[in-house]
Amino acid sequence: MRLVGFERDGQARLGVVEGDTVIDLQALAPEFPADLAEILRRPELGLEAISRLARGATERHRIAREGLIFGLPVRKPGKILCLGLNYHDHAKEGGNKVADYPAIFLRTLSSLVPHGQPIVAPRVSDKLDYEAEMVAVVGKRARHVARADALSVIAGYTCFNDASVRDWQRHTTQWTLGKNFDATGGFGPEFVSADELPPGAAGLRICSRLNGRVMQDDNTTNMVFPVDRTVEIVTQAMTLEPGDLLVMGTPAGVGYARTPPVFMQPGDTVEIEIERIGTLVNPIAAEGA
Repeated sequence: MRLVGFERDGQARLGVVEGDTVIDLQALAPEFPADLAEILRRPELGLEAISRLARGATERHRIAREGLIFGLPVRKPGKILCLGLNYHDHAKEGGNKVADYPAIFLRTLSSLVPHGQPIVAPRVSDKLDYEAEMVAVVGKRARHVARADALSVIAGYTCFNDASVRDWQRHTTQWTLGKNFDATGGFGPEFVSADELPPGAAGLRICSRLNGRVMQDDNTTNMVFPVDRTVEIVTQAMTLEPGDLLVMGTPAGVGYARTPPVFMQPGDTVEIEIERIGTLVNPIAAEGA
């Protein structure tokens, strides 16, 4: 199953993607939640309820995917947990050793921006960097999960650009400010259910392109901490809830590590593509433009 959040008639919607069309679930049932997080949190719903509802769709409930105004695939996620230095070559390019435990930081909802909408280059910095990442969307409440059972916690996957303001990221030893400027986290466009992908979404090509030029090109197999191990570790410390996001880190090739460095500028376009999941596209705009 492939899902998209979008806007129609001034309202938030959730749709099931079928080829070049989208089934508008709210056209079928106006009372049905438009936020995937809420659907996952409600035990009487879940992805099965979406499937049941979509089976009743007729042509009048379908719209063209082309031209949609996209929203976030998960409109109101709970915790947004991000992994740093989670690809072997990316750790090396930054001069870091592979760690025994993942470096985890948090993002806020206000930092997220949908597919097709501009990532905002802040006025206080010219060091806005791209980071191609995969998101695992939590579908079940989980605490102290064994690695062998960890993938059962994940409902599906989508794309992310963990765009980072590098100088602000390094003002202190904590990365929070540099990772949470408003409208810097590209997210989407499609949520792909886990049953459509290899276990843990492993073995998928992940790349970024800046103005059409390939900047990062790797494979999700090369994560230091794959999805199952990440779930195992995180749930030793905290409860994962439906609608939480695990943003799984970026490969080598980021802008700050290049000679000379390459940062995103207003007028640029950045694409994040993950095999079998989709392509996230965001223009870059100046703050206040």
